[in-house]
Amino acid sequence: MKQALASLTLVLSFLSPTVQSEEIGCVTTAWKLIGANHKVCVQAFDDPKVQGVTCHISQAKTGGIAGTLGVAEDPSQFSIACRQVGPIVIDGKLPENETAFSENTSILFKETRVNRLYDSKRNTLIYVAISRLLIDGAPANSISTVPIMPWNGK
Repeated sequence: MKQALASLTLVLSFLSPTVQSEEIGCVTTAWKLIGANHKVCVQAFDDPKVQGVTCHISQAKTGGIAGTLGVAEDPSQFSIACRQVGPIVIDGKLPENETAFSENTSILFKETRVNRLYDSKRNTLIYVAISRLLIDGAPANSISTVPIMPWNGK
C-alpha cells in the first residue's frame, strides 16, 4: 500500500506545474543546538501565465536533525503577497481557477499550493495559498489580490 501511494505521489509530482521559485532569504525563529535552526524563508515566483505579476511567499521551515536531513514536515504556516511589477500581459484566456505554483513541504504527500482565481467583475487576479495533503488538507490559507491596471512604471 505504501509503495502504491509513493508511486502515485511521484506521478502526481510530474503532473504539477513546474514553476521555479527563487529563494530571497531566511530569518531564524528558533535556535537549535543540533541541526539547522527553525526559520521562516521568503521565496519569489513569477506567475507563469501572467507576465508582470510576482508573488512572494514566506513559509515556516522546520530545523533540527530532521530538517537538516530533509525529512521534516514543514508546518502549514505561510503568508503570500502578490504585486504588479510591470505591464500585465495575459496570453489567451485564463481559467477561473488554476494552480499557479506548488512546492512540496515534506518528502511525501504535503505541498504548499498557490491557486490563481480571476474575478472578471472586478478585473482582479486573486492568489490563494493553501497547504494540501494527498488525502486531507489544512484550513491554513493566505490571500493576495492584484487588480489588472495599466502600468505607468518607469
